[in-house]
Amino acid sequence: MEITVLKENNVEVAVVKSNEILITDVQSALDLMATVRYEVDCDGMILDKAVICEDFFNLSTKLAGDILQKFINYQMKIAIVGDFSVYSSKSLKDFIYESNNGRNIFFVTDEKEAAEKLSRSL
Repeated sequence: MEITVLKENNVEVAVVKSNEILITDVQSALDLMATVRYEVDCDGMILDKAVICEDFFNLSTKLAGDILQKFINYQMKIAIVGDFSVYSSKSLKDFIYESNNGRNIFFVTDEKEAAEKLSRSL
């Protein structure tokens, strides 16, 4: 895992990259948040969707809700980068739409958009 800091509009956000899945359950998400805060002291994080297990994107598992609630509780904003058009679930599309209209969680197509959204919400 590699954590770098990106500065957008004078706001620093962590960019987490990995060749393996980092988030598989609530505890792994909490561990990642703690690592980011400890290593780079950022309140915003950009993750590629490839580092999150596929169960996250199946809302019936409730994994997304449980994990994202922890991000809100610990005041860590997150932008997940990827192609979400591959999912056909209407409820997931609605979830992504609602999240993108909030101020804590964003599903975006590229890192630049992620940095812009996070810098405006922090």
